[in-house]
Amino acid sequence: MREINIPNAYPVELNPPDISPYKSGNSGIPYLWRFDSGTAGPNVMISAIVHGNEPCGAIALDWLMTRETRPIAGSLTLAFMNVAAYEAFDPADPNASRWVDEDFNRIWGEDVLNGDRDSSELRRAREILPALETIDFLFDIHSMQHPAPPLMMSGRHARAKTLAASIGVPERLVGDAGHAAGKRLRDFGPFDDPSASQTALLIECGQHWAASTGDLAKEASIRFLCAAGILPLEALEEFPAPQARQSAFTVIEAVTIKSEAFTFAHPFIGGEVIAQKGTLIGFDGDEPVVTPEDDLMLVMPSKRLWKGQTAVRLARRDD
Repeated sequence: MREINIPNAYPVELNPPDISPYKSGNSGIPYLWRFDSGTAGPNVMISAIVHGNEPCGAIALDWLMTRETRPIAGSLTLAFMNVAAYEAFDPADPNASRWVDEDFNRIWGEDVLNGDRDSSELRRAREILPALETIDFLFDIHSMQHPAPPLMMSGRHARAKTLAASIGVPERLVGDAGHAAGKRLRDFGPFDDPSASQTALLIECGQHWAASTGDLAKEASIRFLCAAGILPLEALEEFPAPQARQSAFTVIEAVTIKSEAFTFAHPFIGGEVIAQKGTLIGFDGDEPVVTPEDDLMLVMPSKRLWKGQTAVRLARRDD
């Protein structure tokens, strides 16, 4: 994996919490805390810092731990994931600590997890795997490179979009099939099995270091736990009702970079809806990349414009 060398254009407004008090865990796995209600119900996990430079998830988990959030049914697991990358976070160079050796959110295919490769991220993933395999509902907290509208990423199956809609925030829901570069945590095993009931969501809470990103991570976590049935609905009373109706989209194309020199035609940040088919969005080497149909939303245009990576996803509005 190449070194990350991306200048930062945005202020770091968030203060990443010290998570070292959570190192011991209580599950037999460092930095994983599991609370069992003693009553029948689903096993639910909230995961954070899959990427070390996305502190909003750590803020949400620290807040839940400090509040002593406990399930009324089933069990709740709070998982600090890529701790080594998070501990390397430096506000002076906040993009550099996204991972240690490789992207933690591209290694969740069975062939990779059970293969011969070794990295800091794979060792941690294999350590976490026994806990993950017991989970019925997963909520994976992320943030974005640009100050684009927050997104709930629901994967390929209707059951996840239904769960996302019951949470009520953020305003945009996006169904997608992931990335050619590797499988995400939210697409692990049964979460992406059309015949299974296990369900996962990935939330993109906003720009990595914006103060509002931490606020949404906390609110969305509570709303998810209520939707999963392990917190009472009274837990929602501290948050105002969502003001806008959600809009749903489905990714029809992930633009995977084929050359060593991808450039965007404009400084897109994500969330832009391109009205006309054939609109130029960039160049993959000398090859123009255009929208294949009308009315497509750009999903998370990347700054990591490397061969084999996703440059941007194109999403169609659901009927």
